[in-house]
Amino acid sequence: MTPHAASEILETLCRQAPVIPVLVIEDAAQARPLAEALVAGGLPVLEVTLRTPAALEAIRAMTRVAGAIVGAGTLITPEDVEAAQGAGARFGVSPGATPMLLDAARAGALPLLPGAATATEAMALLERGFSVQKFFPAEAAGGVAALRALGGPLPRIRFCPTGGIGPANAADYLALPNTLCVGGSWVAPGALVAAGDWAGITALARAAAGLGR
Repeated sequence: MTPHAASEILETLCRQAPVIPVLVIEDAAQARPLAEALVAGGLPVLEVTLRTPAALEAIRAMTRVAGAIVGAGTLITPEDVEAAQGAGARFGVSPGATPMLLDAARAGALPLLPGAATATEAMALLERGFSVQKFFPAEAAGGVAALRALGGPLPRIRFCPTGGIGPANAADYLALPNTLCVGGSWVAPGALVAAGDWAGITALARAAAGLGR
């Protein structure tokens, strides 16, 4: 899959809803009801980060939920790409980008949302054909002001900012013309997941789905 084709797919996914939940799942048994709750709230595109031993099994479980489009986050190595695809992930997300990772995603035909934090990093990815990128870590890298500034000289790039984004500032990012959607973990707080409060998570997802509209 070419980077251009990957960016087209990622743009379509990012336009499904204003927020992509970024999920750290400790117990794979919680994955399916969590995905059902988020989809019911209007957030169908889900990123499961490969930060826990349960992550790959969680992806497998979530792919069986009707309406869920499940991807794998925190892809760092070619092995991560292979494992994510083996679990059924339909897209990948990385905090940054290395030649080995980009090549592995292309070879495996996994649509990748690569991360960039500076103009130079964004330009390097654009040079390789990635016009849809993750702006990370968004708040630490300058927040809304920095992303707005990147839009002037780099109008061809669209971003999914992630990192430090929550209900208090998500709308500010979504108001930027170079923002397609945002990524955030606030729609699935650990306390609600641990309590099995799926109705509460659906309510948070529904509120998030209404942002920027």
